[in-house]
Formats: sequence, C-alpha cells, structure tokens
Amino acid sequence: MALKQSLASNQQKLHKYQWTQATEVSIKGETKKDEQSQCRYGPDGKVQKTPIGSPPEQKEMPGGLKGRVVKKKVDEMKDYMDRLKGLVSHYAPPDPQRIQAAKQAGLVSLDSNAGQATLTVHNYYKQGDQVAFSFDTASKKLTNYDVNTYLDDPKKDVVNLTNQFASLPDGTNYLQQTALKAQEKQIQITTMNSATVRLNDRGGRKRQKECVQTALNPIPAPRSGNLISSRVGL
Repeated sequence: MALKQSLASNQQKLHKYQWTQATEVSIKGETKKDEQSQCRYGPDGKVQKTPIGSPPEQKEMPGGLKGRVVKKKVDEMKDYMDRLKGLVSHYAPPDPQRIQAAKQAGLVSLDSNAGQATLTVHNYYKQGDQVAFSFDTASKKLTNYDVNTYLDDPKKDVVNLTNQFASLPDGTNYLQQTALKAQEKQIQITTMNSATVRLNDRGGRKRQKECVQTALNPIPAPRSGNLISSRVGL
C-alpha cells in the first residue's frame, strides 16, 4: 500500500513539469536512431512528445527480388517490435494490483543492505520473470526499477529493462534513464530525460514522465539511411 501511494503521489507532481527526452536505438551495436523530443503531460494525462529538429529523409523501397527480400525482413522486424512493445506494456508503468496479488501469493521478498531496500516480485506477469524496486531508505525514494523477462523462450528471448531515478530540487522523483535490451535481435533502446522545467499551473500545461513504452513507438528512418530499419521504425 505504501508503494502504491508513493507512486501515485509522485505521479501527480510530475504533471507540473516538462522535459527533454533523448532516445537512441541500436541494433547489433550500430546506432539506428538518435533523436530528441520535448515532453510534457497533456490534459488527458498522457505524455505528449514534440520532436526537436527535422526528421530524417525516408528511403524508397527497392523493386524486384531485392524489394521482396527487404519487405520480408521489414515485416519480420516490425512484428518483433510490436510484440516487444506489447510485452513491455505489461511492466511499464508497474501495476499496483499485480504487486498486491503477488504479495498475497507469497511471491514478494524484501532485502535491505547499506541504506538500500529492494522489493522483488517474482512471476509478476510471466512464469519465471522478476521485477525489482529499489529504494533509498533514508529519503524513502525509488532509485531503480528493473525487469527481467522474456518473449517466448526464457533462455533465448531474454528482455531486460533497467530504470534509474533521480530527484528534482523540490523532491519530486523522475525517471532519469531507461535501457531496454532484447537479446534475440540484439536491440538496445536507451532513453535519457533531462532539462526538466517546472510549468505554470495556471497555464494548464503538464509535465512528462518517461514511459518505456514510448521509446518503442514508430521511429523515423536513421541518418545512415538503412532501409530495413527505417521501414520497421528503427
């Protein structure tokens, strides 16, 4: 209950800010996307993102046999990314009801060490997965939220999500950095939130909270002009 109340209270505070979000996507170690956006919460409570700078030029699909091969690879990657996005949506943001259900089932453990407390939830969404919330015991603030899960095969399709939090001058906690790694396709998505500015409440403007899921939204074509990546949103 304390965790649920803490997350809800901090969420309301985040609505009073806007921030800059930088996202980098890499596949097999090669950067496919590197862009920035201005973010804030809209009247509907959802994060609104405004791209900074001009989008990269889109490349046309080649014709003939080469075009068919490229299209097949594009479709396969798009399907994978859609499934990955769907998986992450079950973990970010965390669901207090799932945490409560796991607690009642005896699947929650708490460890404390050197000023840090970690609440670990087993079988949160899938059998064998794990999510962990780490807190600073002195400030009672969330410092990390980590997820270890998988798509189909728990050994080959491993998906890791790490989230690091920091505090603003008024004590509001915000998501500073997120890293998503999908082992099978060697995909890594890193998101950084910075340049946080408090908004005027009277203006009705709202601020952003980083959402892992938004990093998986369709991505413009990379600067390198890689055709396959551009067509699947990578």
